[in-house]
Amino acid sequence: MIEDWDNFLIPYKQAVDELKVKLRGIRAQFLKIDGRSPIEFVTGRVKPVDSIKEKMVRRHISEDRLEEDMEDIAGLRIMCQFVEDIYQVVDLLRKRTDINILEERDYVHNKKPSGYRSYHIIFEYPVQMLDGEKVILAEIQVRTLAMNFWATVEHSLNYKYQGEFPDDLKGRLESSAEAAFKLDEEMSEIRDELQETNEAAPDNKLRKSSDENSNLQ
Repeated sequence: MIEDWDNFLIPYKQAVDELKVKLRGIRAQFLKIDGRSPIEFVTGRVKPVDSIKEKMVRRHISEDRLEEDMEDIAGLRIMCQFVEDIYQVVDLLRKRTDINILEERDYVHNKKPSGYRSYHIIFEYPVQMLDGEKVILAEIQVRTLAMNFWATVEHSLNYKYQGEFPDDLKGRLESSAEAAFKLDEEMSEIRDELQETNEAAPDNKLRKSSDENSNLQ
C-alpha cells in the first residue's frame, strides 16, 4: 500500500527534470553548430496521482507491480518541425548511454485506429537518490508540431466526453489527423525544394557571372 505518494514520485520528478535539461542541451548544441535543431522544444510531466490510480484500475495493475508495469509515470515529449526530424531524434536517443531503451513503438507510419501518430520510446533511467541508485521506467514521445496539436485536442475531447463520440465525429477526427499528417508531408516537400533551390543558386550565379564577362569581351 503506497501511503506517501509524494515520496513515491520523487525519483520520477527528478528524472523528468534531469532529462528536460539534457534534451534542451542537445537543442542548444545543434543551434550553435548548425543553426537549426531537430528538437523544436521539450516538455515533461509526472502523471498525477488520480491518473495513476485510474490507469491502475483500467489496466489491472496492482500497487506492488506499479513500478514495473506502468511505463509512463514519468513522461517527456519532444516536438519537431518535420517528420524526418523525429527519426533523427530517435537515432540520437538510441546512442545515449544514460538511458536503456526497452521498447520502441512507431505510430508515425503505423498510426493508431483513431488517427493518432507519434513515436514512443520506453526506457529505463537511473536516478541518484540519497540511499543509492534507483532505476525507473519512463517514456518519451517524439512528434511533430502538427501531430502534437491534433493529439492535444483529441485528448481533451476524449476526456471531456469520455470517448463517447458519434461515428460521424470519429470519422472527422480521423480525417483531421490525416490532414495534419498531409500538412507535415507538404512542409517537408517545401523544405526540400527550398534546399534544392539554394544549392543550385551558386551555380546559377557562376553561370550568370560568366555570361556577363563574355558579353564584356
